[in-house]
Amino acid sequence: MVIDSLLVLGGLALLVLGGELLLRGAVGLARLLGLSPLLIGLTVVAFATSMPELVVTVAAGLEGRPIIGVGNVIGSNIANILLIVGAAAMIQVMHPPRGLAKRDGAVMTAATLAMIVLAFAGTLFWPHGLVFLLLLGAYLVGSYVVERRSGTTEPAGEAAEALEAAPQTWLPAVGLVLGGSVGLVIGSELLIEGAVSIAKSVGVSDAVIGLTLVAFGTSLPELATAVVAALRRHADVAIGNIIGSNIFNVLGILGVLALVTPFEFTSELLVFDIWVMLAATALLMAILASGRAIGRGTALAFLAIYGIFIFVQFDTGFATAVQSAVGL
Repeated sequence: MVIDSLLVLGGLALLVLGGELLLRGAVGLARLLGLSPLLIGLTVVAFATSMPELVVTVAAGLEGRPIIGVGNVIGSNIANILLIVGAAAMIQVMHPPRGLAKRDGAVMTAATLAMIVLAFAGTLFWPHGLVFLLLLGAYLVGSYVVERRSGTTEPAGEAAEALEAAPQTWLPAVGLVLGGSVGLVIGSELLIEGAVSIAKSVGVSDAVIGLTLVAFGTSLPELATAVVAALRRHADVAIGNIIGSNIFNVLGILGVLALVTPFEFTSELLVFDIWVMLAATALLMAILASGRAIGRGTALAFLAIYGIFIFVQFDTGFATAVQSAVGL
């Protein structure tokens, strides 16, 4: 168990480090290639910040454990809303930008609903993945067009910080991309190996490991970004980053996973976890639509709900009840 825990910690550290290096290098290359700051923020940064989730999910799929990846997507989306928004709002009251619910929030909700429909439809194959990726591409292009028409030329929040920290010349940019990629690959292997061993030793499923340990680990970059933004009194921008991350998780990561290997949602995910994700999405959308600020009271509620969610994942009585409900 000690060795497995060290593998998990080492894997998480490499994922965080590799993701940060890749982000800086990719942004540097994009700028050297002449891409606009806005396009870099909408595409390169969005892709790079989700690389830990993507690499872990693909690696799990290639190793014949795609359910870890599916659980990772669901767990990450839940953590993004309940844990990260809650943590950021505890530091500083958040005032979500007006209009966020109409475009990006609506896309996040639609992607979540599409995921649930397909989850009950059966096995997902490469055509489903291709459609998801095409929809993601359409969203990114649409976002770019809208921002250009509104007169926005500079990215905000995480994208702006990534541009400031990006290298200015080719050699460091390429080196960061290569180094970050290696860190992500090795980190994902260590994380999966350690997580699977821990799952076997404590008697929990791959889905639970994906929903909790792996999802929390791959969400650490978003959590760190949100906390730093809140400390700098820019907590509002974290909402946009979280919504974008959730959209990318569903359309991008599940899309790639379906291209790599067919997969389906397990009964335990369909009975409980996927509905928690939908409820968290609906809760955030209701707050955004109301135009109300997210204060510490709401933040405490978010964190408490996330804590309960994690607790029931490892509660044997709850697991037995779920198995009885699905006839296992």
